[in-house]
Amino acid sequence: MKHILMILFLSALLSSCSEKKIVYHSYDEYPEPIETNLWLNYTKQASEFKIWSPTAEKVQLHLYKQGNGGLPMKTHQLFAEQNGLWSIQVDGDLNGTYYTFQTMIDGKWLEETPGIYAKAVGVNGKRAMVLDFDTTNPNDWDKDKGPSLKFPNKAIIYELHIRDITIHPESGSTKPGKYLGLVEEGTKGPNGVSTGIDHMKELGITHVHLLPTYDHYSIDETKLDKPQFNWGYDPQNYNVPEGSFSSDPYKAKVRIKEFKQMVKAFHDNGIGVILDVVYNHTGRTENSNFNLETPGYYYRQWEDGKPSDASACGNETASDRAMVRKYILESVAYWAEEYHLDGFRFDLMGIHDITTMNEVVKTVKEVNPNIFVYGEGWTAGNSPLPIEKRALKKNTTQMPQISAFSDDIRDGLKGSVFEDTSTGFVNGAKNASESVKMGIVGSIQHPQIDYKAVNYSDNYWANEPWQSVSYVSCHDNHTVYDKLKISRADATEEEIVAMQKLTNAIVMTSQGIAFMHAGAEMLRTKNGEHNSYNLPDSINQIDWNRKSKHKDVVEYYKNLITLRKTHPAFRMTNANNVRSNLKFEESEKGVISYQISNNANGDIWKNIQVVYNGNPGAIIYTPKDVWQLAVLGDNFDLEGTKTVKTQITIPPISMMILFQK
Repeated sequence: MKHILMILFLSALLSSCSEKKIVYHSYDEYPEPIETNLWLNYTKQASEFKIWSPTAEKVQLHLYKQGNGGLPMKTHQLFAEQNGLWSIQVDGDLNGTYYTFQTMIDGKWLEETPGIYAKAVGVNGKRAMVLDFDTTNPNDWDKDKGPSLKFPNKAIIYELHIRDITIHPESGSTKPGKYLGLVEEGTKGPNGVSTGIDHMKELGITHVHLLPTYDHYSIDETKLDKPQFNWGYDPQNYNVPEGSFSSDPYKAKVRIKEFKQMVKAFHDNGIGVILDVVYNHTGRTENSNFNLETPGYYYRQWEDGKPSDASACGNETASDRAMVRKYILESVAYWAEEYHLDGFRFDLMGIHDITTMNEVVKTVKEVNPNIFVYGEGWTAGNSPLPIEKRALKKNTTQMPQISAFSDDIRDGLKGSVFEDTSTGFVNGAKNASESVKMGIVGSIQHPQIDYKAVNYSDNYWANEPWQSVSYVSCHDNHTVYDKLKISRADATEEEIVAMQKLTNAIVMTSQGIAFMHAGAEMLRTKNGEHNSYNLPDSINQIDWNRKSKHKDVVEYYKNLITLRKTHPAFRMTNANNVRSNLKFEESEKGVISYQISNNANGDIWKNIQVVYNGNPGAIIYTPKDVWQLAVLGDNFDLEGTKTVKTQITIPPISMMILFQK
């Protein structure tokens, strides 16, 4: 019996420590065990650790008492299995134990890594932690639910960075820059204005879009007494909330619990939560967590073997490889299920392949049918992935459940984001109407759009209107207020404000998904900075003084949102309805005029007449019938108490809406 046990022991030792190496000539030859569960399997009795590293000669598991500092309490050798898998089961209840993996490749031990499937990490994300996730759930988490949403263009999205909303000294927050500060109720700013979540509720938005909020590299979580800022587009641990937004980044459980509390607070107030995800590249390349497990495989390369960089951030991931696609699908499903998210915004979605993106939607909708997915339908550089396979804006028709940002309407409204002095429909361009009209119909095929006159697209690119995200500004580039000031240095402040309001009036009355940059409603400025990804709070913060200073503009935005929510004609759910019911009219230069008919999309208004005057002077509009006046310039009267039969003067740079019941 002793001999048998000795043979078994030696056999296990050899298999775990074997340095016999399989030589692969290309990543295509790697075994790809896509059905294998690579997440940590924890029970109170034992924990099973797994890693996929087909080129590793040895793999170790280090167990630590803390998330940083100190030597391992214990080190285990993992056992080699088939298909490049390594695993070990460690007996006992490891809840609260930190751990890292370490691979030996080409005879060298690489840096320790928390592993790409880490779900809980210590400070700065260097070590993962074994955690009983049931202990992280807020009260009534099992009953928590986001808003129901049959069609994405019912959403009114408010894009924000967690720190920006509450970090201003006059935000009234007791937890500035934190998850829980974002949802703290009853906070007041200058002159008693509502701030934080109360402000969002007051505005009427339906969803918040959080800039990347998983664990990223840029912020040193051990030095949070020193102001640090980054948008977070430098991913480190994809499946863990960022620690700097928590009250204690040293304790792995805290950030998870507080993220969930934030989500639940939004849900309790009827607001959905969308996460900005950046699976297209990693913040580091050579020593990224991907490369510390399986060097090279997770990234794309050119034919000569050089790494490609369609992200312009040093690398691009290879979503078309089986284990990368598996990772992306399982990661979004995990966020949807564990954190009850309501949507995902994909950064540089054009780097991913169409098949992966279609699988993403299918996967998350199985978790929650109300989830929707949208992204940037472009790349930041060239890629080895063929154009016809990329999840680009122009390929959106091949992704029937995915929406893409419309840069056509964005720059058609106020000029190119790449040229400071470029102008659009509201600030003086003579040839921008067609780009705006394309955005108004939701980027679908419409017989009245001259696609050859559109700025970026020479054809329609959406099957349905809700596949197009209508916006004029976001975190990238100038705020719309700054862009207008820079491009029209000759304009008065009054004209700039009118232009700014008209840009989002058009967004809120367009058929796509309405998307706005947080603070636009109070003329947000970044002092002319166009790329504030790592600039200080003084540039990026929401200055709540602007809410009281520009309360008339805030009121205008509230009215726009009420208009859109109250009248489904502005968010028709299919392209045929838009083509049948929305007709443009002949109009003078700098004016767009159209009618929506037939109680479109079940609207209580039978016919709606919309006129956007982008001219610096007033225009005279002569209606063909008797109408009720709903909107004229700054005045909103959705009851339509005033009747219009004859000529009406539309103020400079403003919107008019008439209706018939």
